[in-house]
Amino acid sequence: MPCYSLRLFRDYFGAEAKTEEMIPASNRVIYVKLGSASIQSNKISASLPSNAALFSPEPLRIYSSSQGAELLRYELVKTGEPKNCHTSEKVTTELIHDAELELDAGENYLMRCDRVDLPAGGIAYTHTHQGPGTRYLLEGGFNVETNGNVFNLSPGEAWFEAGPQPVLAYAPPDRVGQFLRVMILPRELKGKSSITYVKPEDTTKPKKQSYTIFVDEFITT
Repeated sequence: MPCYSLRLFRDYFGAEAKTEEMIPASNRVIYVKLGSASIQSNKISASLPSNAALFSPEPLRIYSSSQGAELLRYELVKTGEPKNCHTSEKVTTELIHDAELELDAGENYLMRCDRVDLPAGGIAYTHTHQGPGTRYLLEGGFNVETNGNVFNLSPGEAWFEAGPQPVLAYAPPDRVGQFLRVMILPRELKGKSSITYVKPEDTTKPKKQSYTIFVDEFITT
């Protein structure tokens, strides 16, 4: 089973900046965290405000507006491929997370990007997901318990969840928990939740988390 990498980059664009070269093709999601940006390829021309995302597998170029932009860029590639970092006078990139995934080559999957919001003290009861994914904390705080470990996360930090391992997650009592995630899922989950609660009694409990789906696209590895 070939190995793939789900990479998360953070791109900073100054005012009216652009990538000097086309970013090579890959199954990719771009989310605008701050500012606004335009995405240009042979097939799309889109302007994105903050808190918006798009999917594109094509080579593309990114332009920022007069207010600049901070982007989160997820790319699913075969492990070992060059990292698509680009630095110029007005553009800087950092790779903030790189997770290896075991996926079948030439198989069909679903690439989902969504935002999850929990109020202060909100709990995502012990659960699993039907596919792996990388999360990035946008705002507030977040705590994740899995495999006997506890992770206390701050804004700007990223973490990976493999999917089948049970996870208990909750926001601190004094702060919201808001994070962005990209998951690789079975295609039959398009438009459907990927979560399964481990404890039967948690299934019927009121859920405080809310979801905003930005991207739910079929891909082939």
